[in-house]
Amino acid sequence: MAMQNIFDNETFFEGYRKLRENKINANTVFEIPTLFSLLPDLHGKTVLDLGCGFGEHCIEYVKMGAEHVTGIDISEKMLEVARRENSDPKIEYLMMPMEDLATLNLKADVVISSLSLHYVQDFSGVIKAVHALLADDGLLVFSQENPLSTCHSGGDRWTRDANGNKLYLNLKDYSVEGERYSTWFVDNVQKYHRMFSTIVNTLIEAGFCIEKMIEPLPDKALLAKYPQFKDSSFKSDFLIIRARKTA
Repeated sequence: MAMQNIFDNETFFEGYRKLRENKINANTVFEIPTLFSLLPDLHGKTVLDLGCGFGEHCIEYVKMGAEHVTGIDISEKMLEVARRENSDPKIEYLMMPMEDLATLNLKADVVISSLSLHYVQDFSGVIKAVHALLADDGLLVFSQENPLSTCHSGGDRWTRDANGNKLYLNLKDYSVEGERYSTWFVDNVQKYHRMFSTIVNTLIEAGFCIEKMIEPLPDKALLAKYPQFKDSSFKSDFLIIRARKTA
């Protein structure tokens, strides 16, 4: 099946951009701080950003001391914004799918990906390619939708009481891996579901040592400030992993 490039769909692109322009969203509150907390010192490092989107992270990596950052994305529209709003002499943006990583002629000290790998069908192939282009002792730090979210394939995610209040999460087809389609700004947004064990074992089999896994949840202070994130107390929306290339 051909790779879906949903971010070049005009309706999806505008909806996604408006979502990210709202600074109080799950990405900025949970996912991005956790992802950045797992990054090493980037001074003098060569960084590869998989699914770089608007390039906001790429420019941050330069500010954190990275010597060179390569950002790749499949979306021409996203890269247009990246080159216009987040350019720097130390950043190179390339339009390419992650599945073509093996064609990149570079060695990276750190590979980072924010919420992109659950769109990849050949997860194992991409992870093997990342391992090959990482320098010895290099790091892969990535976030993805939590497998408890990616397994969802239609219907209400929640069981509710008579007043519509959420009681608990509905879990269906968790053990059935593969394509999922959802409605998010547009119909039939394609992603891929993998169990936790598949994600972990794929990393290990490719030659990575997993150093940290985090599923960020709101604490009492955050919920007091942002009560709209109460749902995130039921289960984390994200899975963030730091893995090191072993000899």
